[in-house]
Amino acid sequence: SIRQDVDPVWKALADKNIRVVAQIAPAVRVAIGDKFGIPKGENTLGRLVAALRHMGFDEVYDTNFGADLTVMEESAELLERLKSGKNLPLFTSCCPGWVSFMEKHFPELGENLSTAKSPQQMFGAIAKNYLAPKLGIDRRNFIVVSVMPCVAKKSEAARPEFGKDGDPDVNISITTRELAHMIRFANMNFDELEESDFDRP
Repeated sequence: SIRQDVDPVWKALADKNIRVVAQIAPAVRVAIGDKFGIPKGENTLGRLVAALRHMGFDEVYDTNFGADLTVMEESAELLERLKSGKNLPLFTSCCPGWVSFMEKHFPELGENLSTAKSPQQMFGAIAKNYLAPKLGIDRRNFIVVSVMPCVAKKSEAARPEFGKDGDPDVNISITTRELAHMIRFANMNFDELEESDFDRP
């Protein structure tokens, strides 16, 4: 059974002493419409961002920002490896399901795995180590919630190397289904929400 992380999100949103930000993976903006009977292909992004704001998120960001950073880091790493001829081929580290499979079944290929963080973790690290200090907030009072299409992102966020002094870069990862549950629980009419836009990092 898949671990449900809705309650910790509500608890964080109810605590006025902490700042709670969301990051949304690209696939979520399409999949969320399915949960509310919206025709396939219809753009629900503005309503999705509005729903998160109504729930109490202080900021809502696009994980694509983290993806851009990951692409830059991974491509620079590939060029470096091609130059040196070492640890090729280069395998992506973006999919935690793939990383777990490789670690369990092909541990000898560990050196071939990219050292770049996934977009989820890249965003979390930027939020905790750059955005929080810029706003004058202790990273432990700055909660990053990711909304992801894949349940493996929960285990990725919990990996001890993705954090600082026991404080994870991504505190909570929820699925599209969990977010739909939260929207229903908050008694919002998703289809009628006035559209909102992402915050800009």
